[in-house]
Amino acid sequence: MQIMENLMSTGQENIRKVEIYRYDPTEGGDGHFDTFDLQIKDESNTTILDVLIRIQKEQDATLAFRYACRVNMCGSCGMVINGREGLACKTNVSDFASNERITIRPLNHFPVIKDLVVDMDPFFKNYEHCLPFFEPKEIVEEPAIIRPDSPERQAIGLATECIACGCCVSSCTMANYHEGYAGPAPLNRAFTLLKDSRDGLFAERMDRVLQSCYNCRTEFNCTEVCPKEISSTRAIKFIQRMAMKEPFRKIEAEKAATEIEDAEPAPAIGKGEPVISMSNNGCEGCSHNRPDPGRRDFLTKMTLGIGAATALMVGGVMASAFVGPSLRKKEALWIPAGTMDDLQVGKVTTLNLNYTEKIGIYEQDSVKPVMVWCQSSDKNIVVYDSRCTHLGCAVRWDKTQNSFLCACHGGKFALDGSVIAGPPPRPLDHMEYKIDNGNLLIAMVS
Repeated sequence: MQIMENLMSTGQENIRKVEIYRYDPTEGGDGHFDTFDLQIKDESNTTILDVLIRIQKEQDATLAFRYACRVNMCGSCGMVINGREGLACKTNVSDFASNERITIRPLNHFPVIKDLVVDMDPFFKNYEHCLPFFEPKEIVEEPAIIRPDSPERQAIGLATECIACGCCVSSCTMANYHEGYAGPAPLNRAFTLLKDSRDGLFAERMDRVLQSCYNCRTEFNCTEVCPKEISSTRAIKFIQRMAMKEPFRKIEAEKAATEIEDAEPAPAIGKGEPVISMSNNGCEGCSHNRPDPGRRDFLTKMTLGIGAATALMVGGVMASAFVGPSLRKKEALWIPAGTMDDLQVGKVTTLNLNYTEKIGIYEQDSVKPVMVWCQSSDKNIVVYDSRCTHLGCAVRWDKTQNSFLCACHGGKFALDGSVIAGPPPRPLDHMEYKIDNGNLLIAMVS
């Protein structure tokens, strides 16, 4: 009898409340959330996809969601789980506190077809617009031999592992505010091809994607949620860097051709204005096929008119023009992180900051982990941001190595935040804090 009571008690402790967004196209409206109670015996071996399948089989057969491979490869089950984009088949129930409700809703910025199923057509149209296919510069009969340690292969790194799940686009606030924005995943794909010297569509692809790169505000949301730990932010900034270098290559080529061939001057198209090849509908170089003048056109003209050194300075001003607005100092929100009694002297404690933010049309509860090092018995502490200073990847404390480790790129930081290994350019960022009646408050930028 006592054994049965213990089993029943254990079962009660494993009952989880799951809130799922529901939308029926025949009814319309804004949709709603349904709550389901589900008993889970082993949360560490139960994924969110397992939860959805069980609810569909045991409680509501009308629940709609997508999945295919179940091994984190196809990207079909991308959705927003407790305010964060991820794959249902990769997210475990044990990732959330035992007393925490699990809330599941469809990806942001996509039309909802039914429940958790979204229309991915806009995503793949943007993907197609960026020319995601390889077009060889020259036809060769033998297979290409690419060394793993070649500079080009190392530059694209994990970028080739994208599974087109759409999580990065859902997390991107700019996807809500710029209608023509290609989005992180399509731009990441374009980057892998622009970096390939064998590809013959460099100019055409650059013409299609560059303007979208300037819509990026370097928030690293896409980098943070990518289930394959790809940094689309890095890819976008890499494309901009390539575009900055391209005008100088053209100038050098034109000067070399003029000196060697002593050719007649080309027809004037405006003082100091270079010819930029645009391949659109067979009209090469036609002005009616050019996009609206952007930063790249401006910089190219400035390069010829005022010289390379000054152009680099202008480029720096331009960089601050499109990156600066996202980096300006904003009003700080002081978020309760717990009590000072929760911290152990000489230990690093990971705390979660719970706050409400608005992403696109959604207002949602978000969680940001921070790492607190309690240095001495008088509660002298240091609060570290959990983002790597290299590409904004997640950083965690590893007590076995007594170091902070980056989720990718091999970043490693000492207890004092200094860089031990990997590419991070500077130590971990500190976060402001204050203590109020024994309660720890940490500043978040609103």
